[in-house]
Amino acid sequence: MPRQEQGEPYYRLSIEEAAEMYGDDDVVFVDVRRPDEYIDGHIKEALFITVDDLLGRIDELPKDKKLLFVCAQGVRSGLAAEMAAAMGYEQDKLYNIEEGTQAWIDKGNPTSYGSDM
Repeated sequence: MPRQEQGEPYYRLSIEEAAEMYGDDDVVFVDVRRPDEYIDGHIKEALFITVDDLLGRIDELPKDKKLLFVCAQGVRSGLAAEMAAAMGYEQDKLYNIEEGTQAWIDKGNPTSYGSDM
């Protein structure tokens, strides 16, 4: 079950919880890692916006869907979720996939490789 730590404007998800949401029309996965990390493997059909570029591209994030942010280990994705909250996105639609992309890949979830950005 998604959980929220005190003071965080988003929910934390496990890989299993995120995988259950994969393919839902109301969900967008957002990969906030560096381009070299993205090319090495990413959640299939994820929106790719580095955390450094997020504020400048914030309008690319839909406001009417759940946003599941992912990075390597949950740090940058947590920051991205906080940034989205600060820019007016509803907290109940913001999620951080804590375990990161490698755990997603290791568990056999839908993955793409290369620069299909």
